[in-house]
Amino acid sequence: MSAAELSGVLFDFDEAGADLELIPLAARRALDHAGLRLSRAGWQSLPLDARRTVVELGAADSLDASAVRAAVAVATPAPEPQPQLPEPSLERVPQEIPAALDGSRPLGHAQWLALSPLARYALHKVAASRRPERTPMAYDELVAATGLSTHLSAKGEARMVGVGDKPIALRRAVAESSVTLGPVALERLTQFDAKKGDVLAAARLAGIQAAKRTSELIPLCHLVALTRVAVELEVRPERSAVEIRATAEAIDRTGVEMEALVAASVAALTVYDMLKSSDRGMVIGPTRLLEKSGGRTGEYSR
Repeated sequence: MSAAELSGVLFDFDEAGADLELIPLAARRALDHAGLRLSRAGWQSLPLDARRTVVELGAADSLDASAVRAAVAVATPAPEPQPQLPEPSLERVPQEIPAALDGSRPLGHAQWLALSPLARYALHKVAASRRPERTPMAYDELVAATGLSTHLSAKGEARMVGVGDKPIALRRAVAESSVTLGPVALERLTQFDAKKGDVLAAARLAGIQAAKRTSELIPLCHLVALTRVAVELEVRPERSAVEIRATAEAIDRTGVEMEALVAASVAALTVYDMLKSSDRGMVIGPTRLLEKSGGRTGEYSR
């Protein structure tokens, strides 16, 4: 393992150093898997190439116990046998980790699975050690490095994703929702007899206005340059429902799925508000994305 490759598996919080005078966590993982305990003196007695080999073996996704034993066979004092330690479970985050983090940083199951085997080992090892106070430092270096959540900082703080490097392109999205009505509300709607006035006109305008204010409503959404918003409502008496279809378009660096979904949602809420005096049991939804185009992720169609 070259010095450059070595630096990729040595962690700042571990403080082992590129000279490998101390036993880094990658090497400890290899030794744990091989069922060996090696003193600092025994580790330092190994040639540097042997120490690098142990680190490389411990950084691999699949561990080779026999290769580890061969690499440390010449250590003085000799390594002592110990029970082989299993890898941290993939089924759940080990309880020592959230206990050591004390709620300061989130670690969900998806984040846990996204870590490399070495990173999972290192985080668990630190949390279960005699110095668990290092766990937040380990989290910041290991979990943030996965890039799993573009909307969370290493400390779990919400942040807006940078889109400056994305190309400007035509973005389009279509979403739908519906409102299922009771018989009285349906009659009010079809007879244009709602107490608050024109239900469909109000809902259409509300949806368009909401799309233009999506970035104010959804905290991490960007303000986009909308070029078109259309909200269509159709009364379906046979289903006792109002079907809503919202289209949003923009020439910008990020998509407009949320604008379309917000428009459909608010239009549905407005239908409810306009008719709630006649029927408070109306049901909204499902609200869902039907299609989108433009951008790196390509096209989507339901």
